[in-house]
Amino acid sequence: MSRKKKNKEPELLQAVTVSDMAADGLALARENDKVYFLEGAVPGDVVDAKVYRDKKRYAMAQVTRLVQPSPDRQAAACQHFEHCGGCKWQNLSYDKQLFYKGKQVYDALTRLGKIDLTEKVPVLGAVEAFHFRNKLEFTFSPNRWFTPEELADESLVKPQAGVGFHLPGRFDKVLHVNECLLMDDRMNLIRNHVHQLAEAKGLTRYNIREHHGFLRTLTIRHTTRDQWMVLLMVGEDQPENLALVLDSLATAFPWITSLLYVVNTKKNDTLFDQEVRVWRGADVIEEQLEGLVFEISAKSFFQTNSRQALRLYEITRDYAGLTGEEVVYDLYTGTGSIAQFVAAAAKKVIGVEYVEAAVEDARKNAARNNIANCSFFAGDMKDLLNDDFVAEHGRPDVVITDPPRAGMHPDVVEMLCRLGAPRIVYVSCNVATQARDLDLMRNHYRLVKYQPVDMFPQTAHVENVALLEKI
Repeated sequence: MSRKKKNKEPELLQAVTVSDMAADGLALARENDKVYFLEGAVPGDVVDAKVYRDKKRYAMAQVTRLVQPSPDRQAAACQHFEHCGGCKWQNLSYDKQLFYKGKQVYDALTRLGKIDLTEKVPVLGAVEAFHFRNKLEFTFSPNRWFTPEELADESLVKPQAGVGFHLPGRFDKVLHVNECLLMDDRMNLIRNHVHQLAEAKGLTRYNIREHHGFLRTLTIRHTTRDQWMVLLMVGEDQPENLALVLDSLATAFPWITSLLYVVNTKKNDTLFDQEVRVWRGADVIEEQLEGLVFEISAKSFFQTNSRQALRLYEITRDYAGLTGEEVVYDLYTGTGSIAQFVAAAAKKVIGVEYVEAAVEDARKNAARNNIANCSFFAGDMKDLLNDDFVAEHGRPDVVITDPPRAGMHPDVVEMLCRLGAPRIVYVSCNVATQARDLDLMRNHYRLVKYQPVDMFPQTAHVENVALLEKI
Protein backbone atom coordinates (compact mmCIF):
# COMPACT_ATOMS: atom_id res chain seq x y z
CA MET A 1 0.00 0.00 0.00
CA SER A 2 1.52 3.27 -1.10
CA ARG A 3 1.48 6.38 0.97
CA LYS A 4 1.15 9.89 -0.30
CA LYS A 5 4.26 11.95 0.23
CA LYS A 6 3.55 14.85 2.51
CA ASN A 7 4.16 18.25 1.00
CA LYS A 8 7.19 19.84 2.58
CA GLU A 9 6.55 23.16 4.23
CA PRO A 10 8.30 25.94 2.31
CA GLU A 11 11.47 27.20 3.94
CA LEU A 12 11.28 30.68 5.44
CA LEU A 13 14.38 32.84 5.48
CA GLN A 14 14.60 35.49 8.14
CA ALA A 15 16.83 38.57 8.09
CA VAL A 16 19.11 37.20 5.38
CA THR A 17 21.63 39.63 3.86
CA VAL A 18 21.74 39.90 0.06
CA SER A 19 25.36 39.84 -1.12
CA ASP A 20 25.43 39.85 -4.94
CA MET A 21 23.55 39.87 -8.22
CA ALA A 22 23.26 36.77 -10.39
CA ALA A 23 23.69 36.70 -14.16
CA ASP A 24 19.97 36.33 -14.81
CA GLY A 25 19.06 39.46 -12.86
CA LEU A 26 18.15 37.76 -9.60
CA ALA A 27 19.74 38.78 -6.32
CA LEU A 28 21.89 36.28 -4.44
CA ALA A 29 22.28 35.40 -0.77
CA ARG A 30 24.20 32.67 1.04
CA GLU A 31 22.85 31.04 4.17
CA ASN A 32 23.97 27.79 5.84
CA ASP A 33 26.30 26.87 2.94
CA LYS A 34 23.48 27.20 0.43
CA VAL A 35 22.87 29.71 -2.34
CA TYR A 36 19.50 31.46 -2.56
CA PHE A 37 18.34 33.33 -5.65
CA LEU A 38 15.94 36.07 -4.66
CA GLU A 39 13.33 37.99 -6.62
CA GLY A 40 12.75 41.60 -5.65
CA ALA A 41 16.01 42.27 -3.77
CA VAL A 42 19.28 44.16 -4.34
CA PRO A 43 22.73 43.68 -2.77
CA GLY A 44 22.89 45.13 0.71
CA ASP A 45 19.21 44.44 1.47
CA VAL A 46 18.32 42.51 4.62
CA VAL A 47 15.15 40.56 3.82
CA ASP A 48 12.73 37.86 4.85
CA ALA A 49 11.94 35.47 2.02
CA LYS A 50 9.89 32.39 1.20
CA VAL A 51 11.43 29.52 -0.77
CA TYR A 52 9.30 28.32 -3.68
CA ARG A 53 11.78 25.97 -5.39
CA ASP A 54 14.30 23.98 -3.36
CA LYS A 55 17.21 22.11 -4.94
CA LYS A 56 20.20 20.42 -3.36
CA ARG A 57 22.69 23.22 -4.03
CA TYR A 58 20.42 26.22 -4.45
CA ALA A 59 16.91 27.50 -3.89
CA MET A 60 14.62 30.10 -5.43
CA ALA A 61 12.88 32.47 -3.07
CA GLN A 62 10.53 35.44 -3.13
CA VAL A 63 11.11 38.38 -0.81
CA THR A 64 8.22 38.74 1.66
CA ARG A 65 9.53 41.62 3.77
CA LEU A 66 12.24 44.22 3.44
CA VAL A 67 13.82 44.28 6.88
CA GLN A 68 16.50 46.85 6.07
CA PRO A 69 16.97 48.48 2.66
CA SER A 70 20.33 48.61 0.95
CA PRO A 71 21.98 52.03 0.49
CA ASP A 72 22.04 51.15 -3.22
CA ARG A 73 18.30 50.59 -3.39
CA GLN A 74 16.17 53.20 -5.15
CA ALA A 75 12.48 53.63 -5.85
CA ALA A 76 11.47 52.17 -9.20
CA ALA A 77 10.40 54.87 -11.65
CA CYS A 78 7.82 52.72 -13.47
CA GLN A 79 4.34 52.24 -12.02
CA HIS A 80 4.30 48.66 -13.40
CA PHE A 81 7.67 47.63 -11.97
CA GLU A 82 6.39 45.24 -9.32
CA HIS A 83 4.45 43.10 -11.80
CA CYS A 84 5.91 43.63 -15.29
CA GLY A 85 9.18 41.76 -15.00
CA GLY A 86 10.75 43.56 -17.92
CA CYS A 87 13.08 45.98 -16.08
CA LYS A 88 14.01 44.03 -12.96
CA TRP A 89 16.91 46.28 -11.96
CA GLN A 90 14.97 49.53 -11.68
CA ASN A 91 15.25 49.33 -7.89
CA LEU A 92 19.07 49.36 -8.13
CA SER A 93 20.95 52.63 -8.66
CA TYR A 94 22.34 52.96 -12.18
CA ASP A 95 25.99 53.16 -11.10
CA LYS A 96 25.53 49.87 -9.24
CA GLN A 97 23.80 48.35 -12.27
CA LEU A 98 26.96 49.09 -14.24
CA PHE A 99 29.12 47.70 -11.44
CA TYR A 100 27.34 44.34 -11.38
CA LYS A 101 27.21 44.13 -15.17
CA GLY A 102 30.97 44.63 -15.22
CA LYS A 103 31.36 41.96 -12.57
CA GLN A 104 29.20 39.62 -14.64
CA VAL A 105 31.50 40.05 -17.65
CA TYR A 106 34.66 39.64 -15.56
CA ASP A 107 33.34 36.52 -13.84
CA ALA A 108 32.31 34.91 -17.12
CA LEU A 109 35.66 35.57 -18.80
CA THR A 110 37.71 34.35 -15.84
CA ARG A 111 35.58 31.43 -14.69
CA LEU A 112 34.01 30.14 -17.90
CA GLY A 113 36.64 31.41 -20.32
CA LYS A 114 39.51 30.56 -17.95
CA ILE A 115 41.19 33.85 -18.91
CA ASP A 116 43.62 35.48 -16.52
CA LEU A 117 42.51 39.10 -16.15
CA THR A 118 44.29 41.58 -13.93
CA GLU A 119 41.44 44.08 -13.65
CA LYS A 120 37.76 44.65 -14.31
CA VAL A 121 37.00 46.94 -17.26
CA PRO A 122 34.26 49.50 -16.45
CA VAL A 123 31.07 49.15 -18.44
CA LEU A 124 30.32 51.88 -20.96
CA GLY A 125 27.07 53.24 -19.57
CA ALA A 126 24.10 54.17 -21.72
CA VAL A 127 23.50 57.70 -22.93
CA GLU A 128 19.94 57.43 -21.57
CA ALA A 129 18.84 55.22 -18.68
CA PHE A 130 15.21 55.48 -19.83
CA HIS A 131 13.48 56.24 -23.16
CA PHE A 132 16.29 54.51 -25.04
CA ARG A 133 14.46 51.81 -27.01
CA ASN A 134 13.54 52.33 -30.66
CA LYS A 135 11.10 49.43 -30.84
CA LEU A 136 8.39 47.96 -28.60
CA GLU A 137 5.68 45.39 -29.27
CA PHE A 138 2.43 45.26 -27.31
CA THR A 139 -0.09 42.43 -27.22
CA PHE A 140 -3.87 42.78 -26.99
CA SER A 141 -5.82 40.43 -24.77
CA PRO A 142 -9.49 40.03 -23.79
CA ASN A 143 -8.38 38.88 -20.33
CA ARG A 144 -5.76 41.11 -18.82
CA TRP A 145 -3.83 40.09 -15.74
CA PHE A 146 -4.99 41.49 -12.39
CA THR A 147 -2.74 42.27 -9.46
CA PRO A 148 -3.60 40.59 -6.12
CA GLU A 149 -5.00 43.92 -4.93
CA GLU A 150 -7.24 44.19 -7.99
CA LEU A 151 -8.43 40.61 -7.59
CA ALA A 152 -9.49 41.42 -4.04
CA ASP A 153 -11.44 44.48 -5.20
CA GLU A 154 -15.01 43.20 -5.66
CA SER A 155 -16.09 46.49 -7.26
CA LEU A 156 -13.72 45.94 -10.19
CA VAL A 157 -15.33 44.38 -13.26
CA LYS A 158 -13.65 41.13 -14.33
CA PRO A 159 -12.48 40.09 -16.83
CA GLN A 160 -11.19 43.15 -18.65
CA ALA A 161 -9.43 43.64 -21.96
CA GLY A 162 -5.97 45.16 -22.02
CA VAL A 163 -2.88 45.84 -24.10
CA GLY A 164 0.66 45.47 -22.83
CA PHE A 165 3.36 42.90 -22.20
CA HIS A 166 3.16 39.17 -21.62
CA LEU A 167 3.88 38.23 -18.04
CA PRO A 168 6.94 36.01 -17.53
CA GLY A 169 5.93 32.39 -17.97
CA ARG A 170 2.33 33.22 -18.97
CA PHE A 171 1.69 33.14 -22.69
CA ASP A 172 -2.00 33.90 -22.24
CA LYS A 173 -1.80 36.72 -19.69
CA VAL A 174 -1.03 40.32 -20.54
CA LEU A 175 -0.16 43.07 -18.07
CA HIS A 176 -2.13 46.13 -19.14
CA VAL A 177 0.30 49.02 -19.51
CA ASN A 178 -0.66 52.63 -18.91
CA GLU A 179 2.83 54.03 -19.22
CA CYS A 180 6.12 52.48 -20.30
CA LEU A 181 9.35 54.42 -19.75
CA LEU A 182 11.48 52.53 -22.26
CA MET A 183 10.61 54.62 -25.31
CA ASP A 184 9.73 58.16 -26.30
CA ASP A 185 6.49 59.06 -24.48
CA ARG A 186 4.62 59.51 -27.76
CA MET A 187 4.60 55.73 -27.91
CA ASN A 188 2.31 55.72 -24.84
CA LEU A 189 -0.06 58.13 -26.58
CA ILE A 190 -0.34 55.79 -29.59
CA ARG A 191 -0.90 52.61 -27.56
CA ASN A 192 -3.40 54.17 -25.16
CA HIS A 193 -5.29 55.74 -28.07
CA VAL A 194 -5.88 52.34 -29.67
CA HIS A 195 -6.95 50.84 -26.34
CA GLN A 196 -9.41 53.65 -25.63
CA LEU A 197 -10.83 53.46 -29.15
CA ALA A 198 -11.29 49.69 -28.79
CA GLU A 199 -13.13 50.20 -25.51
CA ALA A 200 -15.39 52.87 -26.97
CA LYS A 201 -16.23 50.93 -30.15
CA GLY A 202 -16.40 47.43 -28.66
CA LEU A 203 -13.55 46.03 -30.75
CA THR A 204 -12.61 42.49 -29.78
CA ARG A 205 -9.10 41.49 -28.71
CA TYR A 206 -7.41 38.33 -29.89
CA ASN A 207 -7.87 35.33 -27.61
CA ILE A 208 -4.66 33.32 -27.91
CA ARG A 209 -6.25 30.22 -26.38
CA GLU A 210 -9.36 30.15 -28.55
CA HIS A 211 -7.82 31.84 -31.61
CA HIS A 212 -10.37 34.51 -32.37
CA GLY A 213 -10.66 38.27 -31.95
CA PHE A 214 -9.73 41.37 -33.94
CA LEU A 215 -6.91 43.40 -32.35
CA ARG A 216 -3.77 41.29 -31.99
CA THR A 217 -0.46 43.19 -31.63
CA LEU A 218 0.79 46.75 -31.95
CA THR A 219 4.45 47.35 -32.85
CA ILE A 220 5.91 50.85 -32.61
CA ARG A 221 9.33 51.94 -33.88
CA HIS A 222 11.06 55.32 -33.58
CA THR A 223 14.39 56.50 -34.99
CA THR A 224 16.84 59.25 -34.07
CA ARG A 225 15.62 60.98 -37.24
CA ASP A 226 12.27 61.28 -35.42
CA GLN A 227 10.52 58.96 -37.84
CA TRP A 228 7.76 56.69 -36.54
CA MET A 229 6.51 53.32 -37.75
CA VAL A 230 3.29 51.86 -36.36
CA LEU A 231 2.32 48.32 -37.34
CA LEU A 232 -1.10 46.99 -36.35
CA MET A 233 -1.61 43.23 -36.56
CA VAL A 234 -5.21 42.01 -36.54
CA GLY A 235 -6.44 38.45 -36.18
CA GLU A 236 -9.60 38.75 -38.27
CA ASP A 237 -10.33 40.41 -41.59
CA GLN A 238 -12.72 43.19 -40.56
CA PRO A 239 -12.22 45.97 -43.17
CA GLU A 240 -14.52 48.53 -41.51
CA ASN A 241 -12.94 48.17 -38.08
CA LEU A 242 -9.46 48.15 -39.58
CA ALA A 243 -10.19 51.42 -41.38
CA LEU A 244 -11.68 52.82 -38.17
CA VAL A 245 -8.50 52.19 -36.15
CA LEU A 246 -5.97 53.18 -38.81
CA ASP A 247 -7.80 56.34 -39.88
CA SER A 248 -8.10 57.33 -36.24
CA LEU A 249 -4.35 56.88 -35.75
CA ALA A 250 -3.57 58.84 -38.91
CA THR A 251 -5.78 61.73 -37.78
CA ALA A 252 -4.66 61.80 -34.14
CA PHE A 253 -0.95 61.41 -34.90
CA PRO A 254 -0.13 62.99 -38.28
CA TRP A 255 3.59 62.70 -37.46
CA ILE A 256 3.48 58.89 -37.92
CA THR A 257 5.80 58.34 -40.87
CA SER A 258 4.83 54.78 -41.72
CA LEU A 259 1.40 53.38 -40.82
CA LEU A 260 1.20 49.66 -41.63
CA TYR A 261 -1.06 46.68 -41.00
CA VAL A 262 -1.11 42.90 -41.22
CA VAL A 263 -4.12 40.59 -41.33
CA ASN A 264 -2.84 37.46 -39.60
CA THR A 265 -5.35 34.62 -39.26
CA LYS A 266 -2.85 31.92 -38.30
CA LYS A 267 -2.30 30.79 -34.72
CA ASN A 268 1.03 32.48 -34.02
CA ASP A 269 2.17 36.10 -34.17
CA THR A 270 5.19 35.52 -36.42
CA LEU A 271 5.44 38.37 -38.87
CA PHE A 272 7.97 37.04 -41.37
CA ASP A 273 5.53 34.92 -43.38
CA GLN A 274 2.90 37.67 -43.53
CA GLU A 275 2.20 40.40 -46.07
CA VAL A 276 2.76 43.84 -44.57
CA ARG A 277 0.52 46.47 -46.15
CA VAL A 278 0.84 50.23 -46.15
CA TRP A 279 -2.14 52.27 -44.94
CA ARG A 280 -0.43 55.64 -45.05
CA GLY A 281 3.09 56.95 -45.59
CA ALA A 282 6.18 54.96 -46.49
CA ASP A 283 6.88 51.25 -46.01
CA VAL A 284 10.20 52.02 -44.25
CA ILE A 285 11.67 54.45 -41.76
CA GLU A 286 15.27 55.65 -41.64
CA GLU A 287 17.94 55.45 -38.94
CA GLN A 288 21.29 57.22 -39.15
CA LEU A 289 24.66 56.20 -37.68
CA GLU A 290 27.40 58.70 -38.45
CA GLY A 291 26.97 59.40 -42.15
CA LEU A 292 25.21 56.12 -42.92
CA VAL A 293 21.46 55.88 -43.40
CA PHE A 294 19.68 52.57 -42.83
CA GLU A 295 16.20 51.82 -44.10
CA ILE A 296 14.21 49.81 -41.57
CA SER A 297 11.22 47.83 -42.74
CA ALA A 298 8.60 46.16 -40.56
CA LYS A 299 10.52 42.88 -40.74
CA SER A 300 14.00 44.36 -40.33
CA PHE A 301 16.23 43.71 -37.35
CA PHE A 302 18.04 46.73 -35.98
CA GLN A 303 19.74 47.32 -32.65
CA THR A 304 16.97 48.50 -30.30
CA ASN A 305 19.16 51.18 -28.68
CA SER A 306 20.34 53.33 -31.57
CA ARG A 307 22.54 55.76 -29.63
CA GLN A 308 24.31 53.01 -27.75
CA ALA A 309 24.60 50.93 -30.93
CA LEU A 310 26.69 53.73 -32.43
CA ARG A 311 29.13 53.51 -29.52
CA LEU A 312 29.21 49.70 -29.80
CA TYR A 313 30.06 49.95 -33.49
CA GLU A 314 32.76 52.58 -32.84
CA ILE A 315 34.46 50.21 -30.40
CA THR A 316 34.17 47.34 -32.88
CA ARG A 317 35.74 49.44 -35.65
CA ASP A 318 38.51 50.60 -33.34
CA TYR A 319 39.30 47.02 -32.26
CA ALA A 320 39.41 45.89 -35.91
CA GLY A 321 42.44 48.16 -36.47
CA LEU A 322 41.75 48.65 -40.17
CA THR A 323 44.14 50.42 -42.53
CA GLY A 324 42.23 50.13 -45.79
CA GLU A 325 44.02 46.99 -46.97
CA GLU A 326 42.12 44.31 -45.05
CA VAL A 327 39.63 41.67 -46.12
CA VAL A 328 37.00 41.61 -43.37
CA TYR A 329 34.51 38.84 -42.70
CA ASP A 330 31.43 40.03 -40.82
CA LEU A 331 29.71 36.91 -39.50
CA TYR A 332 26.07 36.99 -38.35
CA THR A 333 25.90 40.32 -40.16
CA GLY A 334 22.11 40.76 -39.84
CA THR A 335 21.15 43.77 -41.95
CA GLY A 336 24.82 44.59 -42.44
CA SER A 337 25.03 47.59 -40.12
CA ILE A 338 28.48 46.72 -38.70
CA ALA A 339 29.79 45.68 -42.12
CA GLN A 340 28.82 49.01 -43.61
CA PHE A 341 30.07 50.91 -40.58
CA VAL A 342 33.63 49.56 -41.05
CA ALA A 343 33.61 49.38 -44.86
CA ALA A 344 35.26 52.75 -45.47
CA ALA A 345 38.34 51.59 -43.56
CA ALA A 346 38.60 48.17 -45.24
CA LYS A 347 39.56 46.81 -48.65
CA LYS A 348 36.39 44.73 -48.76
CA VAL A 349 33.83 43.31 -46.34
CA ILE A 350 32.09 39.94 -46.70
CA GLY A 351 28.88 39.67 -44.66
CA VAL A 352 27.30 36.31 -43.89
CA GLU A 353 23.81 35.91 -42.40
CA TYR A 354 21.27 33.10 -42.02
CA VAL A 355 18.13 35.18 -42.70
CA GLU A 356 17.64 35.91 -46.41
CA ALA A 357 15.37 38.92 -45.76
CA ALA A 358 18.08 40.51 -43.60
CA VAL A 359 20.63 40.01 -46.38
CA GLU A 360 18.28 41.71 -48.83
CA ASP A 361 18.01 44.68 -46.45
CA ALA A 362 21.81 44.76 -46.11
CA ARG A 363 22.25 44.93 -49.89
CA LYS A 364 19.65 47.70 -50.23
CA ASN A 365 21.23 49.78 -47.48
CA ALA A 366 24.74 49.32 -48.91
CA ALA A 367 23.48 50.54 -52.30
CA ARG A 368 21.73 53.48 -50.65
CA ASN A 369 24.94 54.46 -48.86
CA ASN A 370 27.02 54.08 -52.04
CA ILE A 371 29.13 51.34 -50.47
CA ALA A 372 30.62 49.22 -53.22
CA ASN A 373 33.07 47.07 -51.24
CA CYS A 374 30.50 45.09 -49.23
CA SER A 375 29.07 41.75 -50.36
CA PHE A 376 26.41 39.84 -48.45
CA PHE A 377 25.57 36.14 -48.52
CA ALA A 378 22.72 34.17 -46.97
CA GLY A 379 23.11 30.71 -45.50
CA ASP A 380 23.75 28.65 -42.41
CA MET A 381 27.09 29.83 -41.04
CA LYS A 382 28.45 26.36 -40.27
CA ASP A 383 27.69 25.20 -43.81
CA LEU A 384 28.47 28.33 -45.84
CA LEU A 385 31.77 29.20 -44.19
CA ASN A 386 33.97 26.52 -45.76
CA ASP A 387 37.15 26.18 -47.82
CA ASP A 388 35.36 26.87 -51.12
CA PHE A 389 33.86 30.08 -49.72
CA VAL A 390 37.27 31.27 -48.51
CA ALA A 391 38.88 30.37 -51.84
CA GLU A 392 36.32 32.48 -53.68
CA HIS A 393 36.29 35.54 -51.40
CA GLY A 394 39.77 35.55 -49.93
CA ARG A 395 41.24 34.68 -46.57
CA PRO A 396 40.19 37.26 -43.97
CA ASP A 397 42.64 39.59 -42.25
CA VAL A 398 39.99 40.49 -39.68
CA VAL A 399 36.89 38.59 -38.60
CA ILE A 400 34.02 40.38 -36.86
CA THR A 401 31.49 38.02 -35.34
CA ASP A 402 28.25 39.01 -33.64
CA PRO A 403 26.34 35.77 -33.00
CA PRO A 404 22.97 35.32 -31.28
CA ARG A 405 22.73 34.56 -27.55
CA ALA A 406 23.55 30.89 -28.15
CA GLY A 407 27.01 31.90 -29.37
CA MET A 408 28.83 30.31 -32.29
CA HIS A 409 28.33 26.76 -33.48
CA PRO A 410 31.40 24.57 -32.67
CA ASP A 411 31.95 24.05 -36.41
CA VAL A 412 32.17 27.83 -36.89
CA VAL A 413 34.63 28.12 -34.00
CA GLU A 414 36.74 25.35 -35.55
CA MET A 415 36.67 27.07 -38.95
CA LEU A 416 37.76 30.39 -37.45
CA CYS A 417 40.72 28.67 -35.84
CA ARG A 418 41.62 27.11 -39.19
CA LEU A 419 41.29 30.42 -41.04
CA GLY A 420 43.74 32.00 -38.65
CA ALA A 421 42.83 35.64 -39.21
CA PRO A 422 45.32 37.86 -37.32
CA ARG A 423 42.46 39.56 -35.45
CA ILE A 424 38.94 38.57 -34.40
CA VAL A 425 36.50 41.08 -32.92
CA TYR A 426 33.84 39.16 -31.03
CA VAL A 427 30.68 41.15 -30.25
CA SER A 428 28.41 39.33 -27.84
CA CYS A 429 24.99 39.79 -26.26
CA ASN A 430 25.66 36.83 -23.92
CA VAL A 431 29.05 36.90 -22.26
CA ALA A 432 28.60 33.34 -20.93
CA THR A 433 28.53 31.83 -24.44
CA GLN A 434 31.21 34.27 -25.56
CA ALA A 435 33.46 33.03 -22.74
CA ARG A 436 32.71 29.42 -23.73
CA ASP A 437 33.75 30.14 -27.32
CA LEU A 438 36.93 31.94 -26.22
CA ASP A 439 37.87 28.91 -24.16
CA LEU A 440 37.47 26.72 -27.26
CA MET A 441 39.83 29.05 -29.11
CA ARG A 442 42.47 29.35 -26.41
CA ASN A 443 45.11 27.35 -28.30
CA HIS A 444 44.83 29.67 -31.30
CA TYR A 445 43.85 33.10 -29.95
CA ARG A 446 44.44 35.23 -26.89
CA LEU A 447 42.22 37.94 -25.47
CA VAL A 448 43.95 41.32 -25.87
CA LYS A 449 41.25 43.61 -24.48
CA TYR A 450 37.53 43.84 -23.99
CA GLN A 451 34.87 46.48 -23.45
CA PRO A 452 31.42 45.83 -21.91
CA VAL A 453 28.63 48.07 -23.23
CA ASP A 454 25.27 48.66 -21.57
CA MET A 455 22.61 48.48 -24.27
CA PHE A 456 19.70 47.79 -21.90
CA PRO A 457 19.63 49.83 -18.69
CA GLN A 458 17.36 48.59 -15.87
CA THR A 459 18.06 44.98 -16.88
CA ALA A 460 20.83 42.46 -16.24
CA HIS A 461 21.72 42.29 -19.95
CA VAL A 462 25.13 43.51 -21.07
CA GLU A 463 27.01 43.39 -24.38
CA ASN A 464 30.72 42.76 -24.60
CA VAL A 465 33.25 43.46 -27.36
CA ALA A 466 36.41 41.34 -27.23
CA LEU A 467 39.56 41.70 -29.33
CA LEU A 468 41.38 38.43 -30.01
CA GLU A 469 44.81 38.15 -31.61
CA LYS A 470 46.30 35.07 -33.18
CA ILE A 471 48.91 33.34 -31.05
